[in-house]
Amino acid sequence: MSRSALPRYKAIEDFLLEHIKRGEYPVHHQIPPEEQLARDFEVSRMTANKAINNLVQQGYLVRQAGLGTFVTDRKSESSLHEVLNIATEVRGRCHDYSNDVLRCEAIEADDEVALRLGLRLGAKVFHSILVHREEGVPIQLEDRFVNPRWVPHYLESDFSRQTPNEVLVKSCPISDVEHVVEAIHADIQTATWLDIAPGAACLSMIRRTWSGEHLVSYAKLIHPGTRYKLRSGTQHAAQMRVHGK
Repeated sequence: MSRSALPRYKAIEDFLLEHIKRGEYPVHHQIPPEEQLARDFEVSRMTANKAINNLVQQGYLVRQAGLGTFVTDRKSESSLHEVLNIATEVRGRCHDYSNDVLRCEAIEADDEVALRLGLRLGAKVFHSILVHREEGVPIQLEDRFVNPRWVPHYLESDFSRQTPNEVLVKSCPISDVEHVVEAIHADIQTATWLDIAPGAACLSMIRRTWSGEHLVSYAKLIHPGTRYKLRSGTQHAAQMRVHGK
């Protein structure tokens, strides 16, 4: 589609995004007001407002009452009400995604894992640890335990091609999710894996996922506090259980 064939609001979006991504509109930069954009693109103020609102919803801009609209730092973010594939999130921001697989093994469930997955102590579970990266920078440490009964091929998966989330969703479509979120300080091992200072503030999310009546997975997801944020929005699945603080 040629630029002239774009919807008028989309042309304004593209103009603003181009300046943001080139660094011409850096973080905290105030973008031109609606009135000026409307004049420059020969559109109504309502059309300019639609373009700005779309970029606000996407996390590129933030409005400040009485001051104007500014470019945000657009930290990586995740929804509390959905189980989204982190690779898709990163690529959706037009950034490169990669990961490091630190562990991929079968182990015996300890007290915590057995309780979280509803299994007997010592039962066989699959265990993986990955560091997810955006533009080469670690944004999430994923420590996951999976019931092998429901995903028997989990350890055979190539996580350089599919994330654990993608593997689980393809095997057992998710019908229910539980989240517990808290602020923590990174221990030495976590800090090493996430390339942050020991004791740095992090967001920790405990996630359990169900497929129908089956409890499939339990994961501990840790995000560097300066690189990630959690978003709470409209709940899309009626059965979702979300516990956050």
